[in-house]
Amino acid sequence: MEHLTSTKQDTNSRNNHSHQQEKPSSNFKGTLDRYLCNTPPRKHTTRASVQENNKTTPTSKRKRESTDTGNTGNTLTVKKLKGYAPPSKYAHLVNSLTDSLAPNLLCIFVGLNPGIRTATTGHAYNHPSNLFWKLLYKSGCTPRLCRAEEDGDMPQLYQLGLTNIVSRPTKDGSELSKEEMDQGVAILEAKIALQRPEAVAIVGKSIWESIWRVKHGKSIKKDQFKYGWQDDVERIGVVAEGNEQWPGARLFVATTTSGLAAGMRPHEKEEIWKGLGVWVAERRAERAHNGEETTG
Repeated sequence: MEHLTSTKQDTNSRNNHSHQQEKPSSNFKGTLDRYLCNTPPRKHTTRASVQENNKTTPTSKRKRESTDTGNTGNTLTVKKLKGYAPPSKYAHLVNSLTDSLAPNLLCIFVGLNPGIRTATTGHAYNHPSNLFWKLLYKSGCTPRLCRAEEDGDMPQLYQLGLTNIVSRPTKDGSELSKEEMDQGVAILEAKIALQRPEAVAIVGKSIWESIWRVKHGKSIKKDQFKYGWQDDVERIGVVAEGNEQWPGARLFVATTTSGLAAGMRPHEKEEIWKGLGVWVAERRAERAHNGEETTG
């Protein structure tokens, strides 16, 4: 965080400005309405708010925090982790990426957020080092190796959808905060409830950790985490309001496909992804045999 020298004039200005943190609505209908409409413009950290934080917290004990906005436009108090970058860092970028979604898909894949190349080209998982399209093919989710430029055709071609938990682009996932990831969970739930796929695949451990934090109110323990299909109680996008009922989509946790992520070898990732691919291929064949409608 940049440290600013306080002056008498800055102090007077600071007393006239305050940032009030908004809590994300827990009401499903309100969240769905916000998803269907344009979200409010992003708010920006002011010089005065930075100085106020510096004054009230001793330097020796100060946590690296800043006030900024996530992808919903709500003000966030962000704990700066190593590598964190506020939205203002990439405000100059035009994010051309849009969701590839349709009703009644087999599976919707949920990524973390668009990288720089993905955002500027408008095509998902478009970095040469990203393994997403290779894993999609090798696992059996697609019958051939697809290109990033085909992302918008996935719903019609293979009954697969694409979205992210955070919409703003960054160089890598470490530049996001946990708070803005958690804030994206309600929007994700609304998307799933609206499109109603059979399954949702979480592309990366950190995304599942964020969803778990929001749903359970605490961090997931090491012995609770597992890749693959999750317990039925973890279904996502559940609708239970009035006369409208929907049990939600089954949830599969896959590995990250980022080329920047270390820890797992490609063949280990392929083995995890196959658990999803086998199911997708079988369900696609069943739908074709039964003549089931795939999109609304």
